[in-house]
Amino acid sequence: MAEENQAPETEATVETTEVTENAAEQSFALQRVYLKDVSLEMPNAPHIFLEPQGPAVEIALNVGGQRLADTVFESTVRVTVTTKVEDQVVYLVEATQAGIFEIANFEDAQIDPLLGIVCPSMLFPYLRANVADLITRASLPPLHLAEVNFQTLYEQNLAAAASETKQ
Repeated sequence: MAEENQAPETEATVETTEVTENAAEQSFALQRVYLKDVSLEMPNAPHIFLEPQGPAVEIALNVGGQRLADTVFESTVRVTVTTKVEDQVVYLVEATQAGIFEIANFEDAQIDPLLGIVCPSMLFPYLRANVADLITRASLPPLHLAEVNFQTLYEQNLAAAASETKQ
């Protein structure tokens, strides 16, 4: 009987050890996606709609992130779409898509690329749909944002920051 009592204790000890080892595993999870800010301005309407010339479109994209708690982070993707005919603005759309992410047991050097590449890649489809929907609902010609390579954007931002530091 003494042997029977020892076997379950050994198994329990092994299971506890496995749980402890698994608790230190890295975890990455999207907790929530939300539209943090959106605005549409048409300062020259309705007269601008009478212009026969097609508009020129300028798009600016910005990525941000911040720590909210020990393992909770907010990541944001902000787009500004400015559409002009000559020097007159047809419309200006500004939108910020945000997400709350749980990022646990990653080294600090790994968190910045997650917030600069992976999180924005997950948020961008939501931003893209929200901007397209807003523009369409305003009875404007459709505009669909092109796909973005956030890896390249992240590397360009690092290079720009490094060159500013050297100067």
